[in-house]
Amino acid sequence: MMAFLGGHRAAISFTAIHAGLDMINPVHAHLTQVGALTFDVFGTVVDWRSGIIREGETLGEQKSINADWASFADDWRELYQPQIEKVRSGELPWTKLDDLHRMSLDILLAKYGIDKLSKAETDHFNRAWHRLDPWPDAVEGLTRLRTRYALATLSNGNVSLLMNMAKRAGLPWDAILGAEPVRCYKPLPDAYRGTAELLSLPPERCLMVAAHPGDLVAASQAGFRTAYVHRPLESGPEKVNQEWPKENFDVLAEDFLDLAAQLGC
Repeated sequence: MMAFLGGHRAAISFTAIHAGLDMINPVHAHLTQVGALTFDVFGTVVDWRSGIIREGETLGEQKSINADWASFADDWRELYQPQIEKVRSGELPWTKLDDLHRMSLDILLAKYGIDKLSKAETDHFNRAWHRLDPWPDAVEGLTRLRTRYALATLSNGNVSLLMNMAKRAGLPWDAILGAEPVRCYKPLPDAYRGTAELLSLPPERCLMVAAHPGDLVAASQAGFRTAYVHRPLESGPEKVNQEWPKENFDVLAEDFLDLAAQLGC
């Protein structure tokens, strides 16, 4: 299996991945056959909200735009699922996330009365989703996990978005997969099963990692193993989420470092 990332080829060796699996936490001994970890990205790996606020504030300073950029970020994210649902339902043909984000951005610029941007400036702002920062534990945790497992995105983000994000943030993916390669948005089952097929693995040998219980429930229903990672600050410091999921997932982790420790990495 070969995957392209930032112009380089990365070989996924499942033989090497399974070396030393005897070190796995005995609590998770049932996961010894897992060959790949697949990751939700927005909110799980990267802090989308802080990144969008930062980009909005920079734009505001440059263009003398006075806006509540925290609310703008929340509103942009709030339109994420409704826009994707238009594709899932067939109302829209297959449309990549960059273009769905742009449709949402046009709505929000009108809502907030922002009319000072050129097309090039609007396009650049739309690509703020390409420039999000990882959570502080993400790169180190992924690097540790990669010593044992193949790491792949299983995100609704399009390939170029996730590739640019990975290159900027240093995210060590072996493969960038998810909705666009299989032409199916999560949480539809084919988004998960198609990703497992691209990894040449049955779903039960894939461990889905996400901070969103709904994503993990859908992955489990598609046959995946599941790992919940707690991201209490995803919605910002004003809306700290201290609640842990009530669902029974295979692994519950504080962050990626905790996940790596539980999986013996």
